[in-house]
Amino acid sequence: MGKNHVTHLVWDWNGTLFHDIDAVISATNASFGEVGLPPITLERYRDLYCVPVPRFYERLMGRLPTDEEWAVMDEAFHRHYWTLAESAGLAIGARQLLVEWQEAGLTQSLCSLAPHEHLVPLVRTHGIERHFIRVDGRVGQSNTGKAEQMMRHIAELEGVPPQRMVVIGDAVDDALAARHVGARAVLYTGGSHSRVSLEAAGVPVVDTLEEAVREAERMADE
Repeated sequence: MGKNHVTHLVWDWNGTLFHDIDAVISATNASFGEVGLPPITLERYRDLYCVPVPRFYERLMGRLPTDEEWAVMDEAFHRHYWTLAESAGLAIGARQLLVEWQEAGLTQSLCSLAPHEHLVPLVRTHGIERHFIRVDGRVGQSNTGKAEQMMRHIAELEGVPPQRMVVIGDAVDDALAARHVGARAVLYTGGSHSRVSLEAAGVPVVDTLEEAVREAERMADE
């Protein structure tokens, strides 16, 4: 392991550490129903999903949602999602990987666009908060990408330069946010994007979180 070179891991939450894609699809379809859109399959969701989320809706609807439609869909999505999320669990192997990274004397943090007031209790519920040196969820609007959130996150990680960070996420936006701050990224296929969509980001794409961590270690040795 390239312990002398890196590595601080910045984990994404939804679709990465937290295996909530089924809850996401159900909540998405519930929100679609409220504005008369037909339901979407997991495959189609992964092919089309992007952030900011209104752009995802534009791909589906052929136009950007109106402010009124966005407000209805956003409220409905979150109302259904947070009920469904209670029965979702961590991704396969996630807990052990967090433990092993910490026990190796390395640091990791969590940067998510999930609302901070919901994220922190959920992370605590799953008993993994102690493995992170910092946990940051979104504060403010939900119609933006992750770059600004990532900038705020790394600004608080004093003493950890971005070039020594690897972001592990499930969305192209995670790679864009990493690039924005000068960090590297590995993308995981278990969440919101198809492999084809992720490969467009030009960073390593893996099918398990264990592979993601191994890839981060490999980057540390470069």
